[in-house]
Amino acid sequence: MKRILLMVLRNLLLVPWMWCRLCYHAAHPDKYSLEEHFKMLRFIVQRANKGGNVIVESYGAENLPEQDGFVMYPNHQGLYDVLAIAGACSRTFTVVAKKEVEHIPFLKQVFACIHALFMDRENLRQSMQVINEAADVVKEGKNVILFPEGTRSRKGNQLLEFKSGSFKIAVKAKCPIVPVALKNCFVPFDSNTVRPVTVEVHFLDPIPYEEYQGMKTTEIAEMVKKRIEAVVTA
Repeated sequence: MKRILLMVLRNLLLVPWMWCRLCYHAAHPDKYSLEEHFKMLRFIVQRANKGGNVIVESYGAENLPEQDGFVMYPNHQGLYDVLAIAGACSRTFTVVAKKEVEHIPFLKQVFACIHALFMDRENLRQSMQVINEAADVVKEGKNVILFPEGTRSRKGNQLLEFKSGSFKIAVKAKCPIVPVALKNCFVPFDSNTVRPVTVEVHFLDPIPYEEYQGMKTTEIAEMVKKRIEAVVTA
């Protein structure tokens, strides 16, 4: 909370304009292309980062597949995760998120702009429907982010178990899997400090469908977790 206040105070003259712009984009998601939404969002993220003493270091963006239509699977550290990836990646994406975060101010508007899909983890039928919708989105040539831990780890740079069901999207879409390792992303919004922090976003080598074809989703989950964990805990 302290860092969010710092971000606002240091951008006080811009905040009313940025907030109105974000809300307008969120209220008219189909009026703008995804690229236009992201251009606006990245400007806000850059200003917020500068005001909030946050530096985002991006590694391996050149590893991303040349063609869109892939799923990124990052570890989940905090509420800042999606903003970190948006700031580190020049590609557009949508997000599959748990329904509990659907109405959090600011995130609500961001999710509306990127056409996020919300999953009710207590409703198996609805969860499967969202998985199918996300797979269709990928087949259409768009990129999707899903956090396979299902919730923030709340353990700093330690990972929770990856839920195998998360990987059904990639399996159904027969698309590349991009493991994404997030480091120190819990600090900006999930800790009570305003000290300068460097957040790391590592885009690891993609896993083509041919490499995981035929594997069980539990095996895919373990493989992706090990690759991310090796970077996060290094």
